[in-house]
Amino acid sequence: MKNPRIFSLQEIRKRRKEKQFKGDKVVCCICNATYMEFGVFGKQNRPNAQCHNCGSLERHRLIWKYIQYKNLMEHTVRLLHFAPAKAFYKSFSALENLEYYPCDLYPNLYTYGGTVKIHKVDITEIPFEDNYFDLILCNHVLEHIENDHLAMNQLYRVMKPSGSGIFQVPLDYNREHTYEDFSITSKKGRLKAFGQKDHVRWYGQDYKDRLAKMGFQVTEDDYVSSFSVEEQFRFGLDPKEKIYLCKKPK
Repeated sequence: MKNPRIFSLQEIRKRRKEKQFKGDKVVCCICNATYMEFGVFGKQNRPNAQCHNCGSLERHRLIWKYIQYKNLMEHTVRLLHFAPAKAFYKSFSALENLEYYPCDLYPNLYTYGGTVKIHKVDITEIPFEDNYFDLILCNHVLEHIENDHLAMNQLYRVMKPSGSGIFQVPLDYNREHTYEDFSITSKKGRLKAFGQKDHVRWYGQDYKDRLAKMGFQVTEDDYVSSFSVEEQFRFGLDPKEKIYLCKKPK
């Protein structure tokens, strides 16, 4: 007789949440799971934010829909993906038409157990040749990087001409200019100034201009507004988040 499977604490919690939130009022566009509502997430307890199955957040689901809307993976593509979220990693790893390069400065933190290697990459010194990637995803990374101009320059260098990138950051639309103060080095000081202890700036309305100065053709796309209020709730989208689509000219 085989031993019964022993479930991990994480699996037990997941099963409890799936039972607690059982329903079909919301659907995750990444893993197709349905629930009564997504889970609360973040320091500010954002409602209807995290998928109970794959762990995706509002920004992940918005990006996933946008990639499909723009057909960014219609053909075989070489994808560079910084700080790969688990939901994306599993989905991208399974695509046969994709050369997938997930990466992070600390790859050992990603214990997904997948077959695709997560590369150790410093975004300010990307170890790939010029004009190499068709698509680059860099989401909620640049706010951690002191020399974000160098990071943006590196992203531009390794992107193919006519290639695309989606570069999302926490953005305060009430700020006209990006706020950064590198004299603030303590975790407590950064938490107070930038909203998180490992952030080094608050991006403002000039974020698009900062990307454009590197040579990108930048589209600030209010794509989320194409969904009704009911659809935004059903897919768990943040109605305030804009997509920053960056293209490298031919």
